[in-house]
Amino acid sequence: MPRGDGTGPLGQGPGTGRGMGQSGGRGRMDGTKPGAGPSGNCVCPSCGTKVPHGRGVPCYNASCPKCGAKMVRE
Repeated sequence: MPRGDGTGPLGQGPGTGRGMGQSGGRGRMDGTKPGAGPSGNCVCPSCGTKVPHGRGVPCYNASCPKCGAKMVRE
């Protein structure tokens, strides 16, 4: 039986969908910081040496092959 208040059945109508999202699909922090994925390089802040970023190994856990300093993500 209709309610007469214009609300309709529960759980139907506008406002029940998942929405369009707002992140744009670029990943956490626009893809340039930790969690940016397997591509890119690790760079030594001391001597400038670049090495390919290894999958599953954060740059800050890698040591520079030339001077031993901790690497950072490019």
